[in-house]
Amino acid sequence: MARLVAVLGLGRFGQAVVKTLVEEGAEVIAIDIDKEQVEKMRDIATHAIQLDREDEESLRACGVGDADVAVVAMGALEPSVMNTAILSKMGIKEIIARATSELHAEVLNMVGATKVVFPEKDIGIRLAKSIMVPGVREFVEVGEDYCLAEIKAGEKLLGKSLKQLDLKSKYNVNVVIIKKTETVQVNDQVVERERMVLPTGDYVLEEGDSIIVVGQTDKVEDFEKHTK
Repeated sequence: MARLVAVLGLGRFGQAVVKTLVEEGAEVIAIDIDKEQVEKMRDIATHAIQLDREDEESLRACGVGDADVAVVAMGALEPSVMNTAILSKMGIKEIIARATSELHAEVLNMVGATKVVFPEKDIGIRLAKSIMVPGVREFVEVGEDYCLAEIKAGEKLLGKSLKQLDLKSKYNVNVVIIKKTETVQVNDQVVERERMVLPTGDYVLEEGDSIIVVGQTDKVEDFEKHTK
């Protein structure tokens, strides 16, 4: 059975959440006070509704009370706190709220948020990592001092098997998956596509491969420096 998710606030962040949830098979109630933003989601979300997000009765009437998860996607302090408090009062067990500062996050936690996210902060971290560690294509923090990173297979890795490289012993990082870029012919056109490969000891890294690794952030960064 598909999960029902309510998304309150349909700015760029909220719209991205709605689109991704729908692509992943969720049923989504998308809500905003702005008619124009609601219209953008009309043909995407399961239900796109214009209403005052801080009206508990209206939220219940449009089915938000039945949601498995609610996402408070607006960044402004007062409406995000008010909506989080109302959703908590309605008994929604999982409330994910967007914060723009540590103080904002503290307040959201106090009024009922079960998880707080920092989209701008996360983007800033990824940008900084891409500048300082150019070989890292993607970087995601997965806990204090740990990260998941996509690293292009550099010259020192190409033509060697994962068993030969022994990355766990040498760099204390674990390979999660291999991302391959392949050239294929589709309808008389040559196109590139990505394919995920589960890592085995005898897998030999090739040109165009990327390695998804997990480990302590400093260990991952050190490993990236030794791949070129």
